[in-house]
Amino acid sequence: MTTFFTADNHFGHASIIGMCNRPFNDVDQMDRAMIEAWNEVVQPSDTVWHLGDFAHRCDPKRKRAILSRLNGDKHFIVGNHDDADTRRMGWGSVSQMKDILVDGQRIFLCHYGMRTWPGAHRGALHLYGHSHGSLPGNAQCLDVGVDVWNFRPVTLPAIREVLERSAVEPPTP
Repeated sequence: MTTFFTADNHFGHASIIGMCNRPFNDVDQMDRAMIEAWNEVVQPSDTVWHLGDFAHRCDPKRKRAILSRLNGDKHFIVGNHDDADTRRMGWGSVSQMKDILVDGQRIFLCHYGMRTWPGAHRGALHLYGHSHGSLPGNAQCLDVGVDVWNFRPVTLPAIREVLERSAVEPPTP
């Protein structure tokens, strides 16, 4: 079992294509590509932490159908575009923020990038979304949104590689 992190899919949100220069012709192509990219890396037995903005301006039936097609045990950190329907879709858990342990590493999860977080001075990492790649991380925090990670969830080892590089140069996954 592997743990993955992701954020900011904005399933069903046609305007996000232009706003974030996503390489899709329309929302249907975008949604299909992100479902495929997710399922290429995530197995049904894996855990995925989604750090908000799962869908926006998306019909409730459509977003439920999308969630049901995504592999893994899915946990949710609420983002600014997540309505009550999104929060009630059958996630493994729903939180505003979460402090977790993965492979012995303490990780603080929030939709928003923070300047400091619980355990920051003791080696805890902070993963976030919301900024669509516009908020650079540092040696302990990083944007895990789809616009930064080729539209797919990312593992802790891949995150660590980027964080290690950021100690010397700006982070670029």
